Amino acid sequence: MSFDATPHRADGPASVTLRTRLFGCHTFPVSSEKPALVLLHGVTGSGRIWRDVVPLVSERHDVHAPTLPGHHGGPAIQRRPATVSELVDAVAGYLDEHDLQRPHLAGNSLGGWVSIELARRGRATSVCAFSPAGFWWDRKSHQRLVRQINRSRLLGRVARPLAPVTLRSALVRRLGLRAVACHGDRLTAARVLQFVDDAGDCPFMDDYAADEQAAPLDPLPCPITLAWSQFDHLVPAATFGRTARERLPGASWVLLPGVGHIPMIDDPGLVARTILAVTGAAQSRP
Repeated sequence: MSFDATPHRADGPASVTLRTRLFGCHTFPVSSEKPALVLLHGVTGSGRIWRDVVPLVSERHDVHAPTLPGHHGGPAIQRRPATVSELVDAVAGYLDEHDLQRPHLAGNSLGGWVSIELARRGRATSVCAFSPAGFWWDRKSHQRLVRQINRSRLLGRVARPLAPVTLRSALVRRLGLRAVACHGDRLTAARVLQFVDDAGDCPFMDDYAADEQAAPLDPLPCPITLAWSQFDHLVPAATFGRTARERLPGASWVLLPGVGHIPMIDDPGLVARTILAVTGAAQSRP
């Protein structure tokens, strides 16, 4: 089941389970009076990666955290090989289904890329992109990243039978997530096991063709913030981040201290504060 904090249209706060055609269901207290915020996870992940962030932003926003097509718990992808454009189409359909014309968007990695593409289509009030994917500079650099991700997935599958035992060790959790987090040990063994299972069941990555990239966007259709992790080993700020700033020259830039590629693991409070700073600034614009 995908993690989807889907709002219920009501006069006051309510707690409901609303099933959706595309992205499953989840129960979370919401109020339709708040501006919508859609959180999009990274490749091989699922909507539940935002679990620690949702409570920190829900006081100011109706929060959606869907799982993307071709990812564990999400809907099936419609074409093989899968493309990022298809994911953008699917999320645009999700926004239509929930009457979200221009919500605030926040996404990590692949989710950050999808958020930027939705903004390009005029579907965002603001975007907060955490180390977004898509900003490689040639096919070779993209293929290298895809191979790195798939190697990690393979290692996860090999280690999966013993994982319920080995993940009891905080050191193992920290080392096992070192490619994407500085403090993987802050997650419980059960949470890391979910992370492993999400990565293992990702048809999107099984035959993904590394021939897409994020195109330049200038001027920006809405405020966009590039929030890059200081210790991002997958898409480092010095290279991928520099390319992103060149292609989105009007975007704001924030370097997030002390976190890895998936900052929601290391410091959900920092992630929430960054999102709220972006959405708050956008809402105060005339």
